[in-house]
Amino acid sequence: MKQAILYVCHGSRLKQACDEAISFIQRCQNRLKADIHQICFLELFSPSIKDGFESCIKQGATHIAIVPLLLLTAVHAKKDIPNEIQEIMEQYPSIKVTYGKPIGVHEKMADTVIERVYEMSKIEPVTLVVLIGRGSSDPDVVKDLQSIATLVKKRSGIQEVRTCFLHAAQPSFQEMLVQVSSWNKRNVIFVPYLLFTGLLMKEIEKKVKYAQAENPNIQLSRYLGYDAKVEEVFIERVKETIANKDAFFTCNRGVVKNAAAHG
Repeated sequence: MKQAILYVCHGSRLKQACDEAISFIQRCQNRLKADIHQICFLELFSPSIKDGFESCIKQGATHIAIVPLLLLTAVHAKKDIPNEIQEIMEQYPSIKVTYGKPIGVHEKMADTVIERVYEMSKIEPVTLVVLIGRGSSDPDVVKDLQSIATLVKKRSGIQEVRTCFLHAAQPSFQEMLVQVSSWNKRNVIFVPYLLFTGLLMKEIEKKVKYAQAENPNIQLSRYLGYDAKVEEVFIERVKETIANKDAFFTCNRGVVKNAAAHG
């Protein structure tokens, strides 16, 4: 047996974003036991998932644990990556494959949000914290981000934590900005629930800067990034995919059994 880990990063048109992901994975590798470590990207950067999979095979892999570096469960985790896995497994039926979960809802992710908030200012009773998610037509994305918001509130003592989304889910980021722009006596801290910099982050910065001209009490924290707590959760996801307890993560030929169950 020769175990490989295939790390699936999202990908971005900005090289800086991809470099951040690569650097993060390289840090994680130092804490993970496997014969082969291979990084690939879902889109917009190379190598592709197929190229990464084939690279593992060329290095002698007999077992491949595929783990998505994604924050929340949505179409990428449930359909896009599993569909690619299915196609590849048809070509390499002898390779044993497991497929892991995205980072998902975890107390340590809530703690990372809390750190971003406290980097900005002292929390007052009337402070409002708003998490900005990418958004998706998948209702699990809305549910999961709301679960993170609930954990943030519970673990920090912040009285009000809301969510908004950049696209395909409600309330929208733009709607939330308009709503809070008139709250001149209340601090509002927006936290981008994003792993990496990119065009979305630039869009957020631009809109917040415009809103701050009307209400200087609006603040924008830095995005989550790949900090130590994110690293701990991701390593947990990788280890559980390799361990494959109760065969939950097993991919049979042409079928990614647990793709719909990721959440």
